[in-house]
Amino acid sequence: MKFEMTIGGAPAPAAARFDVANPAGGLAGRAPNGTLADLDRAVAAAQEAFASWSQLSHADLQRYCEAVTAKIAEHAEELAQLITAEQGKPLNGLGSRFEMGGAQAWAGYTAELSLPVKVLQDDAEGRIELHRKPLGVVGSITPWNYPVMIAVWHILPALRTGNTVVIKPSPLTPLSTLRLVALLNEVLPAGVLNCITGDDQTDNLGAAMSAHPGIRKIVFTGSCTTGEKIMTAAAPTMKRLTLEMGGNDAGIVLPDADPQAIAEGLFWGAFINNGQTCAALKRLYVHEDIHDAVCAALVEFARTIPVGPGSDESSILGPLQNPMQHAKVSRLVAAAREKGQLLLGGNPGKGLFFEPTIIAGLTNGDPLVDEEQFGPALPVIKYNDVEEAIAAANGSPNGLGGSVWSSDIAKACTVAARLECGSVWINKHGAIQPNAPFGGVKSSGLGVEFGEEGLAEYTDIQVVFA
Repeated sequence: MKFEMTIGGAPAPAAARFDVANPAGGLAGRAPNGTLADLDRAVAAAQEAFASWSQLSHADLQRYCEAVTAKIAEHAEELAQLITAEQGKPLNGLGSRFEMGGAQAWAGYTAELSLPVKVLQDDAEGRIELHRKPLGVVGSITPWNYPVMIAVWHILPALRTGNTVVIKPSPLTPLSTLRLVALLNEVLPAGVLNCITGDDQTDNLGAAMSAHPGIRKIVFTGSCTTGEKIMTAAAPTMKRLTLEMGGNDAGIVLPDADPQAIAEGLFWGAFINNGQTCAALKRLYVHEDIHDAVCAALVEFARTIPVGPGSDESSILGPLQNPMQHAKVSRLVAAAREKGQLLLGGNPGKGLFFEPTIIAGLTNGDPLVDEEQFGPALPVIKYNDVEEAIAAANGSPNGLGGSVWSSDIAKACTVAARLECGSVWINKHGAIQPNAPFGGVKSSGLGVEFGEEGLAEYTDIQVVFA
C-alpha cells in the first residue's frame, strides 16, 4: 500500500519518502516526507473548512462523529495489522486489537458527549448564559506508543466541538495514522481532518505547528522535554494547550495486601505495551512484611507471558519500538544490576527485544527508579513505614498516575489522597476510561483529556448577558 498525506480531503503526494521500520525486523512501509509548505497548505485547508464546520448544529456534529466511529470499527483489523507492523506490539493480548477496541470505545463515547448552554442567572435583573465555542484549527502531535488510539483521543473531541484538525504522527509510527485519516475523510467534509508526516530531520513539522499563527490549539502526548518546547513555541500566539506528558508512576503495596491476588494486576500495570505507556506502573514500593512474597508472585506470573514478534498470534509481548528506547532500557537495567537484586530477565534480546525484567534492592536516587524507563523493567523498592513510601512516591517531578494496593479499600483511599498525581487507582493501575478526566500534575502535563472536562478544553467560553 502506498501511503499519502491528506490535505483538503484529497491525497497529497510528497516529493520524498522515508522508511518506517518494523521493530521485529524489516520494513513496515514508506511514509511521505512532508515540508513546511505542506503544513501551510494543511492549515489553510483546515481554516477554510472551519468556516462551515463550526456552524453545524450539535446534532450534525454528533452524526459525523458517529460515522467516524463506524468507519474505525469497519477497518479495525486492517489498522491493527498496521499498528503491529510499525509499532511492534502483538496483535493479541493488550496489543493492537486491544488498541483498536479502545479507539472505538473512545470515539463512540466522545460522539455522544455535549456541552449545552449553561444558564448562570435568569431573574428580573437579566439572563446570563455561558456558551462553549470552537477554537479553530487544532494541531495534534501524537507519539509512537499508541498511534491510533491517541490519534482518536485528539481528533474526536476536536471534531465534536466544531474544530478542524491537522494531525502529525510520530515519524516512527506514521502509517496507521495516515491510513486512519484517509479512511475518516470518506465520511467527513474536505479539510476538516488533515494529516501531514515527516521524518523530523528535513523539516521539524511539530515545532512549526507549535508556532504556526493559523493553529489555535496544540494537543500533544509525549515527553516532558518536547512538551516544554511546545509551551515555549506556542506562547507568542497564545495557543490553547493540552499536554499529556511523561509519568514515572508509583505504586504502593500496603502490608495487608494479598501477594497472589495482586500479582497479575501489578504485572499488567507495569508491563502493558511492554512498559511503553505513559501511565504504566514504573516504580513499586512494597512493605517489608510482604516484599519477598510480592516479588515471588510477580516473577511467577511474568514467567507465563510469551514474548515474540507481534505478528505471531501467540505473542503477548513484543519488541521495544525503537533503538533509542532499547538503548535507554539497556542502560538503566545494566546500572540497576550492579546495585540491586535481579529477580527476572535483565538481558537484551535479539534486535529490539528485551525480556521482562524485575529488580529489587533499589531506592530513590537509582536511575531505574528516578528516570522514566518506558520499557519492560520494574524496580521494586522495600519500605517499612507508609509515610516513607508516600514521600518516596511523591519524590518525583512527575505526577501522572499512581496506585495503592491493599485489602482495606478505605485505608488505601486514605493513602491515595496523599499521592501527588492526576489519577490514582486502588488495586489496579492505568485503567483509564473515556468518561473520567485524565491528566497530569507537576511536570506531567497541562489540562485534561476525556469526558466533559476534556471536551471543554477544545472550546473558548463566551458569556452572553441579556
